[in-house]
Amino acid sequence: MRHRLRPFVATAVAVVMGMSAGCGQPQSSEASYRQALTDTLRTLIVNAYDLTRPGDKVAQLMSLYPDSGRVISASGGQVTTTRDSLEMGIRAFWTYVGRNMQQPKWEWGPMFVDVLGPDAAVLTTTYRVPHHTPRGDPHVIAGAWTAVFERRGGRWVIIQEHLSDLPEALAMPGMATTMPGMSDSSHTTTKP
Repeated sequence: MRHRLRPFVATAVAVVMGMSAGCGQPQSSEASYRQALTDTLRTLIVNAYDLTRPGDKVAQLMSLYPDSGRVISASGGQVTTTRDSLEMGIRAFWTYVGRNMQQPKWEWGPMFVDVLGPDAAVLTTTYRVPHHTPRGDPHVIAGAWTAVFERRGGRWVIIQEHLSDLPEALAMPGMATTMPGMSDSSHTTTKP
């Protein structure tokens, strides 16, 4: 009986030793995965919001979302739950704001990514879009954005998001970027 247990014991010892030797690995692997995922999500976002790219801007922005299913977006004090309603909001933003911006440059702040699982992550970042109005006046829109991404069919898409604008007085160059004691309820929200 002792000889029959030897292969089992040897295998168990090898597994335990392998696990012990690899104890430092998951942290390194997790950090590597988080960095790779951050890079992937950053590339998706930066490309979608590249206002210098030719083509349909609404389609470009909508490329971040799934083709079907529920999409939750909290913005402008409202919540939408469908892709169609989200697209209507983005189209309204582009029609009334986006296409009127002269020489806009989308600038991103640090992107903070938390991995929620192998196919889910949440990203929070800030944005600034300095530009000129059609009259030539300098103007900036800015805010914070949290987006929950899910990998569907090998593609990372946003399934839920919340946007919060920075008040215009704070978004302008030379002004403070944060105000002590300001709560989320003092912000208005719109889709960037």
